[in-house]
Amino acid sequence: MAATPAPPAAPPKPTWDPRRPEPPFPWLRPTIRIRLTLLYGGMFLIAGIMLLSIIYLLAAQALNTGNEPLFKIVGGNAIKVTSTMCPAVDGGNNVPLDEFNTAISNCIDHQRQVALDNLLSRSLLALLGLAIIAFAFGYAMAGRVLSPLGRITRTARAVAGSDLSRRIELDGPDDELKELADTFDDMLERLQRAFTAQQRFVGNASHELRTPLAINRTLLEVHLSDPGAPMELQQLGKTLLATNERSEQLVEGLLLLARSDNQIVERKPVDLAEVASQAVDQVHAEAEAKGVEIRGERSVAVVQGNGVLLERIALNLVQNAVRYNVPEDGWVEVTTQVQHGQAVLVVSNTGPVVPAYEIDNLFEPFRRLRTERTGSDKGVGLGLSIARSVARAHGGHIVAEPREGGGLVMRVTLPI
Repeated sequence: MAATPAPPAAPPKPTWDPRRPEPPFPWLRPTIRIRLTLLYGGMFLIAGIMLLSIIYLLAAQALNTGNEPLFKIVGGNAIKVTSTMCPAVDGGNNVPLDEFNTAISNCIDHQRQVALDNLLSRSLLALLGLAIIAFAFGYAMAGRVLSPLGRITRTARAVAGSDLSRRIELDGPDDELKELADTFDDMLERLQRAFTAQQRFVGNASHELRTPLAINRTLLEVHLSDPGAPMELQQLGKTLLATNERSEQLVEGLLLLARSDNQIVERKPVDLAEVASQAVDQVHAEAEAKGVEIRGERSVAVVQGNGVLLERIALNLVQNAVRYNVPEDGWVEVTTQVQHGQAVLVVSNTGPVVPAYEIDNLFEPFRRLRTERTGSDKGVGLGLSIARSVARAHGGHIVAEPREGGGLVMRVTLPI
């Protein structure tokens, strides 16, 4: 919270990356593999239905359902027919020949229709079984075809964890997927070179910028320690010393911001409660001087991360909560706890009313609320930017909400 105010027309920007909620049925997610499986299986199913229809029509035509009967009994003596399938012709010697022939014709047509129905039902069962096999085969083949994409995805996730040394190195035929993997490897190579150059620049800038500022501070302190120095010179020295101190804070903040923008590679167990207590102890004297009460229960919440950077988050939030508070009877509440499998640090405070549309600007570098609203010109405007970068580097996020009655509620959520 420091530096020049934001232009009123500046559109608000998102200040955190909230995690996408998990879908209620992840296995129903329309992945490429599922779509290819449906495509393969659907094509087989359509082809099977067409083939079954053709076979059914050809079989029906071959059986001549509904045509003239193949034979008729026109005469004879002592003809006796018995049949369990055609009760109408059982004992045919006592039935007139016309009725007997009609019954035989109906019976044959009925048996033909039964044969076609059996053919259709058994063909549908066979088609269903083959469709299941086809979908399973299509799913397996889609997985095999898309396996290079899975390898690319896994490498991209590893790179997202700041492991820029990883490469896909896809082997196989020189097809579109191999071309994509090679292009991705080339991009990673360029990113690694740029990242290494940035690290060298940060290291060099750290030395080149800190050294002259430290020399200036030492010279100013030596001159101010001279009791015989004129009052005007002492006043000028104090002003220059304050300016030099502000420049040192700015340089430290910029370097820390550059380092915290990357994922944390070496992680150790860190208790957020201990980190928050350390930050409260460091700000306790300033809080007493301003008449601000610091309170809150801090439960054990262990995360995997960098203790120094996590302490910087808590320190920046608590310092801001103390500095930008009400003149009288102000308080700051610092709590830590574990919620829904995540460690949560909450810093809330009394203070001036903060409009909701100005919340987003607080997380931008060198942006803060207007001086007449905060009543303070301390800081260089990098505190919340650093807190957001450190939270992101640990796989978490930070959100800010206006508190009813004035002040802010800052919530930091980190994975355990």
